[in-house]
Amino acid sequence: MSSPELTSQFAARPHITVGEMLTLSAERERDKAAFILPDGRCQSFAETNARVNQLVDALRREGFTRGDRIAVLALDSHRYIELILACMKMGVAYVPLNYRLMTSEVGTLLERAQPHAFFFDERYADLLAPLREQHPAIRMWITFDGADSDYERLLATGAQSEPNVICNDEDILALAFTSGTTGLPKGVIQSQRMMKSITQSCAVDYRASADDIRYCAAPTFHISGVCGLYMGIAVGFTSVLMPQFDPVRVLDLMARDELSAAFLVPTMISTILQLDGVADHDYDRLELITYGASPITPGLLRRALDTFGCDFLQAFGAGTEAGLQAVLTPEDHRRALAGEPKLLGSNGRPSFGVAMRIVDDDMNPLPPGEVGEVATRSDQVMNGYLGMREATEYALRDGWFRAGDMGYLDEDGYLYLHGRKKDMIIRGGENIYPHEIEDVLAEHPAVVQSAVVGVPDEHWGETVRAFLTVSAEVSSAELTEHCNASLARYKVPAEFIVIDEMPTNASGKILKRDLRTWKVG
Repeated sequence: MSSPELTSQFAARPHITVGEMLTLSAERERDKAAFILPDGRCQSFAETNARVNQLVDALRREGFTRGDRIAVLALDSHRYIELILACMKMGVAYVPLNYRLMTSEVGTLLERAQPHAFFFDERYADLLAPLREQHPAIRMWITFDGADSDYERLLATGAQSEPNVICNDEDILALAFTSGTTGLPKGVIQSQRMMKSITQSCAVDYRASADDIRYCAAPTFHISGVCGLYMGIAVGFTSVLMPQFDPVRVLDLMARDELSAAFLVPTMISTILQLDGVADHDYDRLELITYGASPITPGLLRRALDTFGCDFLQAFGAGTEAGLQAVLTPEDHRRALAGEPKLLGSNGRPSFGVAMRIVDDDMNPLPPGEVGEVATRSDQVMNGYLGMREATEYALRDGWFRAGDMGYLDEDGYLYLHGRKKDMIIRGGENIYPHEIEDVLAEHPAVVQSAVVGVPDEHWGETVRAFLTVSAEVSSAELTEHCNASLARYKVPAEFIVIDEMPTNASGKILKRDLRTWKVG
């Protein structure tokens, strides 16, 4: 049995906060580039830490303190990540807003979030102008842009000395609104503990090294984007910053051996592969491409492997609410291409530090092969939804998190998704999982992307409609025949609608709520 003296000593021992990771990296990697900026300049870890310290001091002089909230609407930049790092050191919560939102949508989220300051790019000034009088509690409106911006003037009022640590792991770091691919956005309460755990899991599973130079295409307002950049801060590697994904720029960095790893969604990989000159390089330094938001088709993976010659890793998770949940490793990808193609339909096995099970509506674990709801338990999970008690109680139960993803685990522990619970189609009493149909459609050589939704039907209750983007002309009869070869008749789409482009959010996820209301004909 432990003595009281030993127990109290260990209980009182301070921990390292997420904000201090920048300080530690600045001491360890002082002159190394933390960021490569869009104009090619480098900003070192020491310079980044000094600027963040200045911002902390400047904000404190303006009266900001632990528990306050700061909203952000901007493209990716070093100033954006500096603000987040300052929030980490202060115990202030940042509210990242999707830069695709309209004025009314931003206003709704501000009403819910109640921030005390708003940092934004000048390009959004007109969009935000009508909101200033409506939100008098926002006492500072700060533009990021330019050497003489509001941000730089604010920064100049602060001192570079290291601030005192006042935070703990359970302080709220962010109030992030979900992408709302199946419904209205929820305000997700994210703790510093959540960020710390996601970063640790990603560093292990993404095989991060201090020698890396990495690019993350996920936007900073999304947790995948901010965690990708913060992972560089914590591990000590260099991150390439771009305002938005630029396929030509990314290809150039790869071709000039300036990137060791990248995070991209499959559509971005496909876009890069269509650029002129993509096959003219060796890509010697590129070691890993991590992809997320959707699985990759065998054809696209083969083309990417043949072109880039690096490893591939699939990341799956309810990022905003539960971080990284599963990974399909480089070894799994090699096995798939060596004769086990079924693995490419999998989302992999649980990521580092994550427990996973498939459950029924009463949270009872289901056996391998049986479809149910995906539940995970880890330190990466959110604290809950802002002002939504029932939704929080459903998502967080007995220590397990559920996001509404349906799937099964095979005998080897690999996760196979069957779509969202809300996406499930009920036709004549039969449950139909869209993901199963989308997997079959992906095997047709003319299909680039597919999204399957249910549409109301007077007789069946719902019928199946498939939206497609294609690389060559294909008839509905041909697609029906293709599906009949692999699917029960009731699962075969009644309609095939070819569209030019899928509606997606900034993370590359298809917005099925938009497709359900799509006007056909």
